[in-house]
Amino acid sequence: MALLHNYFAGRTSRSGYAPIKAAHGWLEGVEFSSEAPLIDVSQAAPSDPPPQVMRDAVADYVQNVPQAHLYGPILGMPELRTQLSRHWSETYNCDVGQDRVAITSGCNQAFCAAISALTDEGDDIILPTPWYFNHKMWLDIAGVKTQPLICDTHMLPSAQDAEKLIGPKTRAICLVSPNNPSGVEYPQSLLDAFYQLAKKNKIALVLDETYKDFHSNSQNPHALLQNHDWDETLIQLYSFSKSFRLTGHRVGAIITSQHRMQEIEKFLDTVTICPSQVGQFAALWGLENLDDWLAEQRNEIALRRRHLQTHFHKIEIQGWKLLGSGAYFAYFEHPYEINGMKLAQRLTRDAAILCLPGEMFAPQDMHQAKRHLRVAFANIACPDIENLLNRLSKFRLSLA
Repeated sequence: MALLHNYFAGRTSRSGYAPIKAAHGWLEGVEFSSEAPLIDVSQAAPSDPPPQVMRDAVADYVQNVPQAHLYGPILGMPELRTQLSRHWSETYNCDVGQDRVAITSGCNQAFCAAISALTDEGDDIILPTPWYFNHKMWLDIAGVKTQPLICDTHMLPSAQDAEKLIGPKTRAICLVSPNNPSGVEYPQSLLDAFYQLAKKNKIALVLDETYKDFHSNSQNPHALLQNHDWDETLIQLYSFSKSFRLTGHRVGAIITSQHRMQEIEKFLDTVTICPSQVGQFAALWGLENLDDWLAEQRNEIALRRRHLQTHFHKIEIQGWKLLGSGAYFAYFEHPYEINGMKLAQRLTRDAAILCLPGEMFAPQDMHQAKRHLRVAFANIACPDIENLLNRLSKFRLSLA
């Protein structure tokens, strides 16, 4: 049996199981009352579909445009690439040409494509922790070593600490801002420091901006693209999933140099051939028509963030700490003696709260992660945020 197991063990055996699926497994056999229904803050996926006007436009496209059902260009629909390059140039006060933009099947694929273009098996990538677990999973599957960069108590990574991790096989530093899982927005000075560090060491800085549209400074989140030679160092990743609620359509993007784009194109051609035509049309329609709607969504999520911060005192007096919040997420430190994994399962069963433990976002030997929980508050309205905090305030276990 052992020999059979080893024979079939491949690259995917290096990675753990999908955390969201594992957490949803805790719901099996658990019944929730109508008085206390489940509050699901486990996943950062919009729970509502796109606005009706977009769905109507997409339906018309599917019905009447034959190209909606055919292969498209590997790097994406030219009209969408052009429109996104305009959007990027206006947002960051720079000039990003269409030839530096590629459309991908979601931002996860954008990350996989970028890493595949940058690394060979045995290379390493510096990843701040807590990290986005799908990034770590892909690095494991690709045979790329993860160098954990532990963030400080404010959930900010240090460029000085990162410099100590750079070795002959280091190919990139990957940052996520606004951050998943902590929600923290990285300040300009921090991003500048990492950019200069990467440039000095001739490695890439991969910046995942999936939650860019929910940044508190949505018109100019940073100035990295204003460096004249930015594309020699910087690779930016983006997602339409959160901005236009297109999670099921899988539309993301990469912004990088023409040279790297040629390598990325090889990956995209062999994995999906082209992104979904329907999803790309929806993203294009959104960029052209939904500015005001997106601004309303941004304001609503900012309101929910402030609501959580304002009412956090309900559990702060019991020893809870709010380590970070922003975009879709808040990151909590709990006061109990059990680890976050066990606590998250107990909260599911006893308090009807489904959230993710810090162990899912960190290496096994990072002990402080056992005190952390991630809460994706953006998917619940303000009354449910209060309800979440009220349930936590009533929850009882032995304190650490």
